[in-house]
Amino acid sequence: MDLKDLLTRHARNGTVEWIGLRPARLAPVDAVHAAHLHEDGLDGDHHTSGGKRAVTLIQAEHLPLIAGFAGLQSLAPARLRRNIVVSGINLAALRHRTVALGQARIQISGPCAPCSRMEKELGFGGYNAMRGHGGWYARVVSAGGIAIGDMVACTSDAID
Repeated sequence: MDLKDLLTRHARNGTVEWIGLRPARLAPVDAVHAAHLHEDGLDGDHHTSGGKRAVTLIQAEHLPLIAGFAGLQSLAPARLRRNIVVSGINLAALRHRTVALGQARIQISGPCAPCSRMEKELGFGGYNAMRGHGGWYARVVSAGGIAIGDMVACTSDAID
């Protein structure tokens, strides 16, 4: 098997575990069961500039790592201010690929760097606790509804 074949193999599909909307800059994040993703972002989220940063995702598997690095017992996803928490599939392995996210389709564009606000949110060292685990930003390929429990699956080869 060559590298191109290996890059297309995923042990299983993922699952949408959590959805959060940020109604205004610096406002608390509202957890919702379902949302509509359109070209510019999620309905009800203040960050709807579209483009390659229309929506942000983070791995559920990374939350305990970030909590551990920050010296916390646990970490609620709303504290990290990402839109969608996904489990079961490696988002890094989906970079530049089209991904089914419920009824919507997105393309994972690049990694989200932590912001300086993580020092306040997670405490001393919070910025570094998130480094390498801050999630991914994505552009919307086609609009659609997403809900907790929806499947997350790769639907294409890498886009050059």
